Amino acid sequence: MRWVIALMFAVAFTARVGALGPADVWLIVNKNVPESRQLADHYIAKRGVPKNNVIELDLPKGEDISRGDYNLKLAEPIREALKDKKDQAKVLLTTYGVPLRVGGQPPNDEEKKELDKLRPDLEAARKKLADLEKNKEADPKEVTAARAEVNKLQDRESVLTHRESHACVDSELMLLWWPKYKLEKWIRNPLYFQASDSYRKGNPPVVLTCRLDGPSVEIARRLVDDAVAVEAKGLVGDVVIDARGIPFDPKNNRDSGHGYGGYDESMRDAAKLLEKAGMKVTIDNKNEVLPAGSAKGVAIYCGWYSHANFVDCCEYVPGAVAWHLASSEAVTLRKNDSRVWCPNLLKKGVAATLGPVAEPYTIGFPKPAEFFGFLATGEYTLVECYGRSVLTCSWMTVLVGDPLYNPFKKNAKLKVADVVPSPKGGQNFVP
Repeated sequence: MRWVIALMFAVAFTARVGALGPADVWLIVNKNVPESRQLADHYIAKRGVPKNNVIELDLPKGEDISRGDYNLKLAEPIREALKDKKDQAKVLLTTYGVPLRVGGQPPNDEEKKELDKLRPDLEAARKKLADLEKNKEADPKEVTAARAEVNKLQDRESVLTHRESHACVDSELMLLWWPKYKLEKWIRNPLYFQASDSYRKGNPPVVLTCRLDGPSVEIARRLVDDAVAVEAKGLVGDVVIDARGIPFDPKNNRDSGHGYGGYDESMRDAAKLLEKAGMKVTIDNKNEVLPAGSAKGVAIYCGWYSHANFVDCCEYVPGAVAWHLASSEAVTLRKNDSRVWCPNLLKKGVAATLGPVAEPYTIGFPKPAEFFGFLATGEYTLVECYGRSVLTCSWMTVLVGDPLYNPFKKNAKLKVADVVPSPKGGQNFVP
C-alpha cells in the first residue's frame, strides 16, 4: 500500500512539474546594469514570458553581494513582489548583472562574545595537543582525548563564525519562502527525486532557479537563441564522459555514493544509460582529463577533475549541455581571462552548464546519470532536470542556461522509468 501511495505521488509530482511554461518564469534584473534589462526583454520576446514577470532591483554591479545586502536588496524585495504569487512563480531566472555569490553570515553580538571566550581555550587545546604529539611517551588515550577536545572547539568556532555560510545567490533563492534557516553548509533539497513525500510536504515550497549569464551579454543572449532553435528539432550529437576509473564500493560508509567513487560510478552509469538510449558515447576511465581536441560534434559532456584549468577537449554542437565536476568552476561567469570551466564552456558554444561558486564538495553536484538521464527523457525542462537531481539548496552550485530549454522534447531518448538512483547501492541523501 505504501508503494502504491508513493507511486501515485510520484506521478502527480511529475505531472505538476512537467507543465512548466513561460508564465511560471520570473526574471530578476539589476536596474544598475542596462544589459540586464535588455537580456530580460530578449527572453520575454523569445519565450513569450508575460511582460509583467520582471522584478527590477537596485543591486551591486559585481558578481558578489554581502549577506546583508542579499537579505535587504535581493531576497526581501523578491518576496514582497511575489507575496501574492507564490504558486505562479515557479522559476526565478537571474540575468546578466545580478550578483552570483552571496557572502557569509557575520557573527551576532552573542556569538562574538562566545568566540572571545572560546578562542583562548582553543589555542590552549591546540598547544596541549601539539606538546603531547611531540612526546613519544605520551599516553595514547590522552592524545586521543586532546585531539577530540580540539575538534570539538574547532567545530564550535565554525558554527559561531558561520564559516561555510557563503553560497551561490541562485541556490540561496531556492529557499525564498523558507523562514529563517541555519546557514551551516547546505540544506537538503526537497525537490530531489528521491526525497520522501514526508520530507517534501513537511517543508515550505522550494523555487526552481536558473541564470542567463556569461562572459558577455551576447553570449547570455545566445543561450536563449540556441535553446529555442535546437528545441524545435531536437538535440543531435555525441556524448563524451570523462571519468577517472575510481572504483565505487557501496559498503564503504565514507563514500555512500556521494564521494569520489560514487560520482565516478555515476559518470559510468550515465555513459551506459545514454549508450543504451542509442546515443554514440565515448567513455574515458583514465585519471587524466581528455586532452585538447579529443572529440567533435559533442551534444553532452561531463568530466572531471581539472581544477580551475579549462581544457578545450571537445567541439560542441549548438544546444550542447556540458559541465565539469571540480571545485570553484563558476567562481566567475563574466571574466574573459578566467581559466575556470563554466565561462570557457559558454565561450565554446554550449547552451547550458553548471558549476560551483566556491568549494562545493562532490555533494554539491547532481549525479551525472540522474541529471543527464532526466534530460534525455524529453519530459522535463533544463531547470526541472536540475531541480530533480541537485541534492542541495543554500549551497554553491549555479545552473546557467534557458530554464525552459528541453533539448530532447522532439527526440526523446529515454523513459522516466529508465532513470534510477545512481550509483546502485548508494545511500539516499535526502530523508
